Amino acid sequence: MEDMILVSVDDHVVEPPDLFEKHVPPKYKDIAPRIEHMPDGTDRWVFLDFDIPNVGLNAVAGRPPEEYGMDPTSFDELRPGTYDVQQRVLDMSANGLLASLNFPSLPGFAGRLFAALDDKDAALALCRAYNDWHIEEWCGAAPDRLIPLAIPPIWNPEACGDEVRRVAERGCHAITFPENPVPLGLPSLHTEHWDPFWKACSDVGTIVNMHIGSSGQLAITALDAPVDVMITLQPMNIVQAAADLTFSPVFRRFPDVKVALSEGGIGWIPYFLERMDHSYKAHKAWTFSDFGDKLPSQVFSEHVILCFIEDDFGARNAREIGTDHICIETDYPHSDAIWPDAPERLMQAWGATDLTDAEINQMTHENAMRFFRFDPYAIRPREKCTVGALRSEAVGHDVSIVAKGRRVEHNEPMTLAGFSPTA
Repeated sequence: MEDMILVSVDDHVVEPPDLFEKHVPPKYKDIAPRIEHMPDGTDRWVFLDFDIPNVGLNAVAGRPPEEYGMDPTSFDELRPGTYDVQQRVLDMSANGLLASLNFPSLPGFAGRLFAALDDKDAALALCRAYNDWHIEEWCGAAPDRLIPLAIPPIWNPEACGDEVRRVAERGCHAITFPENPVPLGLPSLHTEHWDPFWKACSDVGTIVNMHIGSSGQLAITALDAPVDVMITLQPMNIVQAAADLTFSPVFRRFPDVKVALSEGGIGWIPYFLERMDHSYKAHKAWTFSDFGDKLPSQVFSEHVILCFIEDDFGARNAREIGTDHICIETDYPHSDAIWPDAPERLMQAWGATDLTDAEINQMTHENAMRFFRFDPYAIRPREKCTVGALRSEAVGHDVSIVAKGRRVEHNEPMTLAGFSPTA
C-alpha cells in the first residue's frame, strides 16, 4: 500500500469568495457572482436572480455523518481544504493522493449557470474567467498535484470548441459536458449541433468528462420517495448516458474522442455491455443501427474511460471490465468520499483478487496520467509520489472528524418533495 501512486479523476472544489476578482473584465465585474453572508449565518453566492447556497452535502469531509444534509452552510463550517488550495494539497497528502482533477460546484458540473445570462458575451467572459481562475490559481498553485478541468460555454457549440482549443493551449486537456444535454433545453447527442465541440476535442486530444447529475436531472421515482432512493439511483444517470453516447453518431464521426463517465461506478459494466450487444444483434435489422464490423461493446471500450470510488464488485472484476481504461476517484469533499482512507479502501477492494501490480498501477495512476496528459514526474521525483512519501509530508496534519454542532433538525425522514437537486 505504501508504494501505490494514486491519481483521482473525480474530486470537487468549493470555489472561494475571491474567485472572480482577478479574471473578469472590468465591465462585467458588477454582474459576476458574489458571496453574501446571510442573517441565518450561511454563505450564499448571489448571481442575477439566483440565490445559490453552499450545500452541506457537497462538502462534508471532516464532518460526522449525523451532520450530513442538504441544508445550506457557511465557509467557516467547511473544511478549509474544500476551498483553500494549500490546505487541499495537505488533505491530499494525508490521504496518500498524488493528484486530483476537480469538478466545479458554483457553475454546475457542466458550467450551465452562466447560460442564464441573456448577454452571451458576458456569459462567455464569466465562463472564461472561471477557467482562467481554475487553471492559473487553483491548479497553477500545485501543477504536480492538480489536473486542470475546464467548463464549456454550453449555450454555443462553436464557442465550446473555441474554449476547448483556448484552454488546451494553456495545458488543460479535460472539459466537462452534461451527461444528457436535453434536460437543459439543448439538442441531444444524436444531432450535428455539437460537432464543433466534438471536433475540437478530437483535434487537440481533450477528454470529455460527463459527471452524474451534470444534466441537472437525477433519477427520481416519486416526490414522496425517500431521499435515499435518489442517492442510491444517482449512478443510473451514467448508465443512461453510456447507452445514449454509444448509440449516438459521436464516436463514428469523431473516432479519436474519449469520454470519461465520472462517478458512475463500474460494477454494472459487464451486464451493460452484454445487454447492449444482445440488443444490437437481435434488433439491428429493423432499427438500422450500424457499428460496421464491431459490436457496441467494442466501440464503448475503445472510447470510454471508466471511473469508480467505492465499488468492490467492480474492483474485483476489473480485469474482465478492462484495467486499461479504469481510473480511481476519491470524491473529496463529498459524502461518498474515501478520505482520508483511500489507500486502505483500495487495498481492501483489491486484496482478495489476483490482479497484478501492473494492472493495479494502470487503475491507480497510469491510465489517468496517459489520458489526461498529466506528468507530475517532470516536477516531483517518482519516489516522492507514493502513498508513503506523501503521508510523511503531512505528518501532524489534522484529519480528525469534527462536529460543528450546527444541524437543521428534521422531524421525519426526508422525501424528494420540494427538493431540487442541482449539479
